[in-house]
Amino acid sequence: MNLKTHNMKTHFLFPNKFKKLGWLLFVPSFIASLIISIADLTIDNYWIVNVFSFTDGDILGENNCFIVIKNSIVDEVLLFSLIIGGLLIGFSKLKIEDEFTSKIRYESLVWATYLNYGLILFFTIFVYGLSYLNILFFNTFTLLLFFIIRFHYLIYKLNKTSNDDE
Repeated sequence: MNLKTHNMKTHFLFPNKFKKLGWLLFVPSFIASLIISIADLTIDNYWIVNVFSFTDGDILGENNCFIVIKNSIVDEVLLFSLIIGGLLIGFSKLKIEDEFTSKIRYESLVWATYLNYGLILFFTIFVYGLSYLNILFFNTFTLLLFFIIRFHYLIYKLNKTSNDDE
């Protein structure tokens, strides 16, 4: 395989060193989000700052556009950390990146997509109200979570099999 072809396959992957930053962002944010959700904590009174808002209004109330509002940004920071961390974990190169790991990455992403949207369809049928909105919130990063779990599990199994063969 020539080097140019190999680089094209990993062209959209981050360097391996970004994976550590991804874990540092993802894990604490994931744990905090779970604790906030499970304990039903209210975070609206913490870390309140002025933010620019495209729209700020109720569905049936007055709608203001392109304004600066006061808002707690805890949930936004957590979600931002979850998504950026998940992207860095899932899409940073491994130390040894070859065609087989690319195949595992691709198949894990497809599997995670099917699982994620299958769960959305299931919950759409059986969960309603604010509980459904919580599911949609978690859905913003569950695709990445399922992908990361599956990909790293298969890489772990591959490495374990390779080490057992030696």
